[in-house]
Parts: sequence; structure tokens; C-alpha cells
Amino acid sequence: MDIDSPRSGDQHAVTIWEINRDRLTAMQHKLSDTPKLLSEAAGRTTCSIFKVPQTLIDVNGKSYQPHIISIGPFHHGKPHLQMIEEHKWRFLRHLLDRTKTHGIVLEDLLKAVQKLEVNARECYSETIRYNTDEFIEMMVLDGCFIIELFRKFGEVVEFDKHDPLITMSWIVSFLLRDLIRLENQIPFFVLECLFDLTKMSGESPTLGTLALKFFNLATQRPENVLEKYSNINAKHLLDLLRSTFLPPQVKHPTKPDNRPPPHVIHSISKLRRAGIKLKPWNADSFLIVNFKHGVIHMPAISIDDFMCALLLNTVAFEQCHSGCSKHFTTYVTLIDCLINTSRDVGLLCDWNIIENYLGTDAEVATFVNNMGKDISFDIDACYMARLFDDVNRYYNSGWHVQWASFRYTYFNTPWSFISAFAALILLILTIAQTVYTILSYVRPTGSS
Repeated sequence: MDIDSPRSGDQHAVTIWEINRDRLTAMQHKLSDTPKLLSEAAGRTTCSIFKVPQTLIDVNGKSYQPHIISIGPFHHGKPHLQMIEEHKWRFLRHLLDRTKTHGIVLEDLLKAVQKLEVNARECYSETIRYNTDEFIEMMVLDGCFIIELFRKFGEVVEFDKHDPLITMSWIVSFLLRDLIRLENQIPFFVLECLFDLTKMSGESPTLGTLALKFFNLATQRPENVLEKYSNINAKHLLDLLRSTFLPPQVKHPTKPDNRPPPHVIHSISKLRRAGIKLKPWNADSFLIVNFKHGVIHMPAISIDDFMCALLLNTVAFEQCHSGCSKHFTTYVTLIDCLINTSRDVGLLCDWNIIENYLGTDAEVATFVNNMGKDISFDIDACYMARLFDDVNRYYNSGWHVQWASFRYTYFNTPWSFISAFAALILLILTIAQTVYTILSYVRPTGSS
């Protein structure tokens, strides 16, 4: 019987499928392959430098990619970053000119970093395609550039007064932002190794101190706030700066069993109608927010290009790193709840909580709303869980909400107050006239 032809009746034809040996061999090879675009090391706490998820890039565009300088392997060699690449070698030459008097030469730097290669590679979420020599050269060149840049701005070493990287303000502003992008990092322990090896006698500032002093060109925070972080343990520069904003660890009270889980809060416009106010207050970090007696106290925050880059990249870092707290993610969720429209932004600006250097109020609202999209957030476990819960309970509680809504409706502006007052006078006169008419009817004039 021919197996390629129908057997009988309505039975289907049966054919023999020959296995493609080349395809089988290729499949067997893939079984032994390890993931490269998201390595197995990406789930470990030692991995701290990630490619930003495409879902976030789709929303926020190129906010995660460097504009003028490449640090590390993810953007190495891209044509639009070559201008600063040339200056890296100039900075390395300046550094070696100083260290050679103490017997430290380029070979010493390469050997020191070579010992860190395995651990450094495990810090990246993707398998690095560069070989050992290329990888070590990249770490030394990029690391020494960063260190020399910090020392120049920290006035530890002299710099040429005509150096374009120092004198051209537009370059400095881009360097500030590019050095905190998640995809543009090298491990902090590599920086510390190179920093310690090239430290001159009498040089006292720590690497953390110099780094924070450089970034303070953008953040403008008090010096005494930064002093406590001079020896902070960080994974990279983004994590270093992020760590200085984290509020003190506070043990949150356990939620009673009969209390429902917290929910996200309403926008500013709705909270006002319930009598909830927002006021600025002084704190070491804009992440320190509290709620007492119907008032949300929020430190002022400047929304500019640098802060936008910091917020976006710290949130991306918290989303990717398995052992990282979600403080910035929680804060971004909070302001995303508070801001729905440009009117909400305007109110925050009027109350001195937001300083808008980004553009129009509508642009800030769009930025905040986009920043809160496609991020994972556990409201039960966040450090503001109690705040979300208390604000919602206050919003939904009894008489004071009705009274606040009444005041907002009738006494929010002079014209609404005048209208309400006129209506009250008219009501009083109407009642008085009615009472007078009734009394006149019951007791006519002249009756004994």
C-alpha cells in the first residue's frame, strides 16, 4: 500500500517527515547556549548595570542613553560619542604624568584592573563581547577619565584654564547627565581601585566626596548634607547619588488586620476639595514626605534636565536590580498620583513644592505621567504605605470632607464668596419677610 496516498474512505493521507539533520544539530547547540542579552547573572544582587527595558524606552525615549560620552561597554564606540573619546586619552596622559613620579605607570593600572575583570563583567546584565585586553583597556580609560574629571572639578589637581571640557558649560551639563545614566556605568570598585592607585601624597578627599561635589553642580545641596556620604558603599555613580537621597530607615507600624490595604491617592485638585493641603518643608531629601492633620508635607524639588535624568534612571535601576529598595519608584508614583493636569503642576509651583525649569506646566505634567507608566510598584511594601493609607482614610472620612467641599465651592474665590454672601442675605430677607407676613396675619394691626 502506498503510504503517500489515501487509504480508503475519508481517512487523511499519511506522509513521512524526514528530520533535517542540520536543523537538529543547530537545535542541540542552542540547548547548550547561555543567554547573552539578559545573562543568568542579571538576577543576582552583584549585577547592577542594566540595559533599560524596552517598555520604558518606548515611553521615555532616549533619556537612558548617553549624549556625548560613553562609559562602559554598552555604548562603546558609537560615532556620536567620539568627541569626548579623544579627550579621555588626554586626561589619562595628564594623570600618568603625575603618577610616574611615584612609580605608577600605565602597566600598573592595567594589571590592577585585570584582577577585577571577572567580577566587573558580572556587574553587567548582558554578556560583554569584548575580549580581556579590550575590556581592561576600556575600564582603565573610562575610569581614569572620571577620576581625573572629579579631581579637576574638586580642585585637587590643576587644570588648563582653556580646557573645553571645563570651560564650555554645555559640555559640563551633558557630562553631569551622562554620568548618571544606568546604561553608562562602570563598577564603583573599579573606580576605587584606580583612585587609590593614583592618589598622591597629601590628597585627602575620598572618591565619594569628589563625586558628590561634582554632581552638586546640578543638585545644589548643602555641603553638610553630603559630608556624611564621603565613604558610602555604592555599586556605581548612579547608585552613589541615589543613596544620598534615601531617607532614614524607619520601622513602619504593622497594619491592623481589619484595615483594608492602601490604595493610590487622588490628584491635588480632588484632595483640596476634601480639605487636604500640601505644604513645603525643609528636609535633607525630597523623598522625605509625611502626612499629619490633613497636611501633606513635601520638600521642594527642582524639575530640570538633570533631575529628569536622575529620576528616570534611578527608577529604571530600581526596576531592574533584584536587591534594591524602591524609594524613587514610590516617590514617582506619589507625584504621578498628585499630578494629572497642568493645573496640578501650577498649584505645586504656587505652593513652592516644585520649581519648574523644564518648560510649561503641561510639559512637566506630561513628563511626570509618562515617568509613572509601566513600572512595577508594590504599595503594601513601599516606604510610603502608611502615608497612602492615612491620606485615603482622611479623604474618605465624614463631616470635615463635606465642610471642606462646601468651603471650596463657596469661599474659594472672592466672587464665589460675594455670590454666597448675597444669596445668604437674600435668604435672610426672604425668611424675615415671610415671618413678618405670618405675624401680620396672626396679629392684625390695631387689634387689642
